[in-house]
Order: sequence, then structure tokens, then C-alpha cells
Amino acid sequence: MNLLLWHVHGSWTTAFVHGRHRYLIPVTPDRGPYGLGRARTYPWPDSAVEVTPEELARSQVDAVILQRPEEIDLVEEWLGRRPGRDLPAVYVEHNTPKDGDVPNSRHPMADRDDLLVAHVTGFNQLIWDTGATRTTVVDHGIVAPAVEYTGELDRLAVVINEPVRRWRVTGTDLLPRFAEIAPLDVYGMKVAGLADALGLPPDRVTSHDDIPQAAMHTELARRRAYLHLCRWTSLGLSLIEAMSMGMPVIALATTEAAMAVPPDAGAIATRVDTLVDAARRFMDEPELARRAGAVGRTAARDRYGLDRFLTDWDRLLEEEVCASR
Repeated sequence: MNLLLWHVHGSWTTAFVHGRHRYLIPVTPDRGPYGLGRARTYPWPDSAVEVTPEELARSQVDAVILQRPEEIDLVEEWLGRRPGRDLPAVYVEHNTPKDGDVPNSRHPMADRDDLLVAHVTGFNQLIWDTGATRTTVVDHGIVAPAVEYTGELDRLAVVINEPVRRWRVTGTDLLPRFAEIAPLDVYGMKVAGLADALGLPPDRVTSHDDIPQAAMHTELARRRAYLHLCRWTSLGLSLIEAMSMGMPVIALATTEAAMAVPPDAGAIATRVDTLVDAARRFMDEPELARRAGAVGRTAARDRYGLDRFLTDWDRLLEEEVCASR
């Protein structure tokens, strides 16, 4: 199939475009949010093709993968076809509700009969109110990192985007508890200045701002354990990538993480004291950390493997396109 989708979430899109279709990725001169084009920091196959709005108008498009409400109008403007009416459409919901009266948050695609909402986690499907709109779940899949866990550094690794602005959402306020156990290496977008924001010396919290994914994976794998302290998120793919490398994980048992992390893959709890104790044990017992990481590696590759992810999407797309015909 020729599938139209925007480059919105880098890791998810990287997995998606590894399928057997042709992927039309809008690009605009400013490479803004609605024309970002191909990824520059992720390896994408040649089947992911950049197309301008003008080229899209002349292209064969078999289905559209929507990820933001405003893309519905963009498809109609650029293609002259209405998603769900003139063109099969699946709306991918990546996020937990950001605003509203949770758990009564109404989804922007609620009560529609012209498209399917595909949630990336079971928690998202549970928590969003989509009314009469059909929904399904296609669990995340990842391209397995090329590196393996070594854990030789007595440090803890964290991946967070915008930890200062998002603060309690990302569990930034909890980081000082763990910095008492071991130095923290924090990777992600807009992580510069985090030590100052936390009132900690730079030797306890080191920021690594927006480095290429492959380089980040190499550095993560050398740290003793991975911290996932998000209170409210869909499911951070960096958590799954860390598990897939064989890193033991120390995670808050919130949202989908409670389903993604087996108890023996590290530590998962809602009591921060429990997680701090686990971090201390992993610092003191490298072999214990290695055994926990091996459990997580098997679980992540079984549940979030790329083949399973792409097979699920192929089945879903075939059903939707065939039904529309």
C-alpha cells in the first residue's frame, strides 16, 4: 500500500516505516511540524519517501495514518479527499489525556463512524472516552538497539524530554532521591540546566541534550540501571529500548509501565522508597542487575518486537482498506 503519514513521533514512526509498504512522508520548505520529512537522527528505509503537498495531490494514496486532529483538514486540502469518507483512515493515539477531567476526558475523535482509533497501549484505550468510535490497541514495537548492556559504570540513566517544564509529570522532582544513591546521566530534549533546576551539583546530575539515538543507546548500556519515573505518560519507548538492551529498570508502576515491566526485570512500584532501595541494591550487586536485565530483555523482545508490531499493523490495515472497498 501507499500510506500517508506525518513524521510526529520519531521512535514510533521509525518502527512503522520498517514495514513492507511505501510510506509517504510530507515535507515542506520550513520542515515544520506538518512537513518534517524523513528523520535525520533515526535510520529509515528507502521506502519512506518525502513528498511535498503538491506531489501528494498527484500521488496514489491507499490509506492515511492520522495522529493529530488538524491532519484531517490537511488531507482534504492537499489531496482533495476526506479521510474516512474518500480515503481509509486510522487515527493513532500516542498519548494519555493532557487536559480535562480524567478519567472523563473526551477524545477529539469521539463519536465518529468514519475512522478507527488505534491506541498504542491498553491504558490509553481504557482512559480515553471515545464514545461510539471504534477503537483497537496495537502495542508498541521497536527496532531493537544494536548495543547490549554492560553496566560497568556505577551510574543511573534517565531519558526525559523537557524535564524542567514538565516536572511532576516526568517525575523530575523525584530525581534527587536517586542522585543520593548514584550520579545520574539524563538524556533527552531540553535537559540542559537540570542540575541547577534541582539544586544539585553537576557531578550528581549530568545532562546530555538531544544526542543521536545510536550514541545515546551506547551510553545508556554502560550505566548500571535505567530510571523511569514518569507519573503520567503513555509508554516511553526509551524504557522498552532500555529493557531490550538488557538494562535492569527501576520504574513507577503508573499507566502502561505496570504492564510493560515484569517484576523480575528490576523494580516496579508506586512507593518511591521501594525504588530507591532497588537502585541501591543494583549499585552494590552488579550481577543482580545483570540477571534482572536479562529478564527484561526477553520480555521486551517478546512483546514489543518489530515483527509482531508490523504484523499487527498489516492485519489492521488490510481489514480497514478492504472494508472501505
